[in-house]
Amino acid sequence: MTIQAVLFDLDGTLLDRDTSLLKFVQDQYRRYPELQIVDHDLFVQRFIELDNHGYLWKDKVYQQILQEFSISKLDWNLLLDDYLYNFQQHCTGFPNLLSMLTELKNHDLKIALISNGYGQFQYDNFKALNIAHLFDEVLISEWEGLRKPDPAIFHRALTRLGVDAGNALFVGDHPDNDIRASREAGMKAVWKRNQQFVTVAEADAVIDDLAELVELLLKEAPKKPYIFGADKLTP
Repeated sequence: MTIQAVLFDLDGTLLDRDTSLLKFVQDQYRRYPELQIVDHDLFVQRFIELDNHGYLWKDKVYQQILQEFSISKLDWNLLLDDYLYNFQQHCTGFPNLLSMLTELKNHDLKIALISNGYGQFQYDNFKALNIAHLFDEVLISEWEGLRKPDPAIFHRALTRLGVDAGNALFVGDHPDNDIRASREAGMKAVWKRNQQFVTVAEADAVIDDLAELVELLLKEAPKKPYIFGADKLTP
């Protein structure tokens, strides 16, 4: 199988969202004295619990936080706007992010992003990682009117790249939205292991560090074409 394009998820795959969120919440706590009626560690812990790895949108998180801790001097809308505007300042990529993408690009592989989420917010976070110049296409669910695991969003990305599904690889952390969905769309899939998921993704390969992707794709193919054979797809 000749790989011509590698497509990525954002949160939990390229963006270390847990670290980024922790940095943001600690900073927001410091900047708003009204929040400091609550112990710092307790506030941070409860925020992260309610956030649930991004699966509960922040309007609900802030409303619940203010209610639980009886914080009456702040409007949750103000905190939400602060989140939307300032989260990007704390975005942190996983180790070896830039070097991995640069290596793939240097070998003439096409690169794309498919991310669920709010358009401008996700795009700002993506840009904050300083990797946008390496991507050929960026698809975000709100802007596309489609979201993973719908196979249509994968096919749309492939059409824009001009690559057949059989010549594309998807890298993500969600067993269903990323791995199962991309494989059902006809692509190979690499699971970036995420301990939050109890279910182990049925991927073609599994990595723990982004640097492993370079070895997986290029170790036996320093020049084109890239043959992604069965021997390289052992989880």
